[in-house]
Amino acid sequence: MNPETEVFFENVISYSFILLLIIFIVFFYLRKKKKSSDAVSEKIKKAIETGFFEPHSLHPVVDQDICIGSGGCIAACPEKDILGIVNGRATTINASRCVGHGACFHACPVEAITLVMGTEKRGVELPHISQTFETNVEGIYIAGELGGMGLIKNAVEQGKQAVENILNKHGKKGEEGIFDIFVIGAGPAGISATLNSKKLGLSYKTVEQDSIGGTVFSFPRQKVVMTSSMELPFYGKVKLSETSKTELITIWNEAITKGGIEIAEGEKVEKITPVNKIFEIETNKNKYKSNTVLLSIGRRGSPRKLGIEGEKSEKVFYRLLEPELIKNQDIIVVGGGDSAIENALMLSDEGNNVTISYRGESFKRIKPKNLEKVEKYSESGKLEIAYNTTLKKIMPESVEISGPNGEYKLRNDIVYIFAGGELPNKFLERTGITITKKFGEAVLKHQN
Repeated sequence: MNPETEVFFENVISYSFILLLIIFIVFFYLRKKKKSSDAVSEKIKKAIETGFFEPHSLHPVVDQDICIGSGGCIAACPEKDILGIVNGRATTINASRCVGHGACFHACPVEAITLVMGTEKRGVELPHISQTFETNVEGIYIAGELGGMGLIKNAVEQGKQAVENILNKHGKKGEEGIFDIFVIGAGPAGISATLNSKKLGLSYKTVEQDSIGGTVFSFPRQKVVMTSSMELPFYGKVKLSETSKTELITIWNEAITKGGIEIAEGEKVEKITPVNKIFEIETNKNKYKSNTVLLSIGRRGSPRKLGIEGEKSEKVFYRLLEPELIKNQDIIVVGGGDSAIENALMLSDEGNNVTISYRGESFKRIKPKNLEKVEKYSESGKLEIAYNTTLKKIMPESVEISGPNGEYKLRNDIVYIFAGGELPNKFLERTGITITKKFGEAVLKHQN
């Protein structure tokens, strides 16, 4: 064999080896991708079976024609198994667990994600607001949870932006006896709005029917609140990934102190009346006048009641503030959401005999960590779960429960009801605010 032929065969062998190596790498890459895709498909199948696939409120929708399967949306999401990759394209898995933070929307490199409220089958009632957060009633604005964006960072940003929009449209009038802005609610959006009002030189009044923190204050003390970096006027950047309610309330109070703002706690707005382009606001303590109003109240409104005998008993509660003080009690927790589960778990940890009564056949709306933990507690006998049951009657030393096998009594000292809250529709309608039902409408989408 001459040298040229020898070199030729050596090159053929080298190129063949490289080609085989490439084929080998591609084969294992594709097999790995298929295995991962099959795993996600299996998770979707399970989510459909358990009811987690159908979204309840704000959730991402992926345009399959645009998505390139980069996985950026999955990496950005702080929750587990909300999104996954199937056949090289992102898709939702447990959409009902989405908390609407929008991280996936911002992380997508090709703008393939839209944040949508409701679905074609399941509508979500929301007050009508414009892109500037103004309602159909000129001069009344909404920011935060009531408008459908309840995540803390989003609420803080909306509160700031709403005040800026109010200043741009209505100006700074400084009339005696008339506020430039009247803020109702001192949760994340309300506190942010109040701080920004002070910063921009607007005259303001802020009232809160409960305590500073709003909905956050009603969280159980140990509850961890998922949030992310946010900017507070007068305070600066708040960098958090996880925090307790107590730590978050401390941040609010520090911001309030640094900003030198005042918030009237325990003052509930009962009526808003427009009179000659001025709003007359009546609370349980006083009467005020303001050029504009910002509603930053929660969607829950008043706790939803069961409407059963004995519900007005002193042993019935709708929120849990200090679980560490409750021990060795027979407790029934009503509800199947995260609040009900988290409270039940904490009460169980304090040595209480806890039973969860839930009308559904499985928990379909809770976070994976909560689901895993409550199932573990149930299997170990640390708490009882009564699926497909409803509370029928509350008595001094027991409760009456209706289940698949009929009605029965259960020894009881305390009843906690976490059946959600009722959107303050009547209050909004009396104010003239239009409430619409969203059936799969885009709340946040990229502008082409």
